[in-house]
Amino acid sequence: MEALLELIRGIEKHINYVVLGVPLYKLTLSVVIFLFFVFLRKLFVLIVIGFIRKLTQRTATQIDDLLLEALKRPVSYVFIAIGISLSLYVVGVEEGVVLKVLKTFLIVGLFWASYNLIIGFEPYIYRFAEKFGKEFAREVGSFLVKLAKAFVIVVGAVAILQEWGINVSTLIASLGIGGLAVALAAKDTAANLFGGLTILADKSLGIGDWVKVGGVEGIVEDIGMRTTKVRTFEKSLITVPNQVFATNPVENFSRRGVRRIKMYLGLTYETTSQQMRSILEDIRRMLHEHPGIAKDQLIMVYFERFNDSSLDIFVYCFTNTANWAKYLEIREDVNLKIMEIVEKNGSSFAFPSRSVYVEKMPEFKE
Repeated sequence: MEALLELIRGIEKHINYVVLGVPLYKLTLSVVIFLFFVFLRKLFVLIVIGFIRKLTQRTATQIDDLLLEALKRPVSYVFIAIGISLSLYVVGVEEGVVLKVLKTFLIVGLFWASYNLIIGFEPYIYRFAEKFGKEFAREVGSFLVKLAKAFVIVVGAVAILQEWGINVSTLIASLGIGGLAVALAAKDTAANLFGGLTILADKSLGIGDWVKVGGVEGIVEDIGMRTTKVRTFEKSLITVPNQVFATNPVENFSRRGVRRIKMYLGLTYETTSQQMRSILEDIRRMLHEHPGIAKDQLIMVYFERFNDSSLDIFVYCFTNTANWAKYLEIREDVNLKIMEIVEKNGSSFAFPSRSVYVEKMPEFKE
């Protein structure tokens, strides 16, 4: 009997052993409670979510599937929130603090579900954005998605701070100089936000357009709420604030339907007037018949000037495409045809040269 009492006293001693100010048995119980709710979460996902998924798969619409995928993890996350809160309560945390922790977890779960819903319903948002114009549905849809995500994150953060008794406006005002910095940053953010709205409203550029603004030139990869990302031809990514696009001239090369060919052809002074007339007529005929030259644009071929070492012909026309690679193909073909015309007419291209004439050779005495 005495041995049994010693055993009981030993067990009580170990049970009442204190770790970080908390009895060991309470820590053990809190861990057991947490693991129990983790088990319940897995059971909920396996049975309840699995049963609902089977039901949604039988329906013709995809909306219920999207809802299930968006809410599955946040709803199952509630079990973890309850487990953590009860574990804190068991180890002796004040009831008021435990309730705030639980509410915080529930707020996170609520806004997590809202965020997932935005991601799940992105295709419908893009479909709605087509009402602003199909050619800009991608940009408008992307802007609306990012705006909705930012709204959910900001409101969720404010709700959590308010739950813990922190007044956001008072907090910013109490920062003093820091509050001024925040206000200035907010001013720039607002300017960039309205700049993004201006881009979408004016339809001045879109994703995939080749643009140039200031010293930045490249392909637009993304139009965000605050910035626009441009991939340069050196493959570097430049992030440009939207207010730059809103307040500076934007040159959009993708919006032009044609590209210009402008050049001077220098022929040698041995070219006769008859040869020159024939070359001019042949080049004009070639350009008017060429399938790659825009016929509704200006086409000019003229013998313009007597240069120092050449007779200069001015050629001015437009290709019927703005695509760079196709433009180079057309220009190459035009250049080759001009070379053939010049060779056919018995002339040649000049190059910088100088002739020296000696009227009388000096006499050399032996």
